[in-house]
Amino acid sequence: MAVDDDLRQAKQPVSGALAGPYGHPFHPILVTVPIGAWVSSLVFDIASRIAGRPGFLTHGSAWLIAIGVLGALAAACVGFLDLVAIPSGTPAFRTGLVHMSLNLALTAAYAGGFAWRHADGYAAGRAVTPGQLALSAVCLAALGLSGHLGGKLAYRYGVRVADESVQAEGYRSRPPSPSS
Repeated sequence: MAVDDDLRQAKQPVSGALAGPYGHPFHPILVTVPIGAWVSSLVFDIASRIAGRPGFLTHGSAWLIAIGVLGALAAACVGFLDLVAIPSGTPAFRTGLVHMSLNLALTAAYAGGFAWRHADGYAAGRAVTPGQLALSAVCLAALGLSGHLGGKLAYRYGVRVADESVQAEGYRSRPPSPSS
């Protein structure tokens, strides 16, 4: 298969109904749920170490982690559909495998962190432990690395991004009106 054919294949959805139609993939919008939830959970974790009555922050952080895990699983499903559209053996496919593996490991780490908080009695009104705070911080840093890889897939390799001829439609000047 030629490079142009590989590139064209990576831009097309395996299933438009499941992964999003051409030019409108679902994966990028779904990843905002875990990213937002996990960033917010870290803010709550830090605040729980500072606040005089940290219980509501600790409780909220645990549930934000759970929301992030559920959102990550949804994003992973459609992300996997985007991955299988990329021809194997290419740098884009290898980047996609690393991106997926890192995100699955992060999701498992966050799920483990939620279980840890649950077993530790997160609703008892105490601040998160230093270990739980550290786990959230390390996971969020790794999430940044994974986001960089996702950006590389879209913005450098053009995975699920409309090809240049379609993009050019947004830059064509309108013809002058007959009245001018």
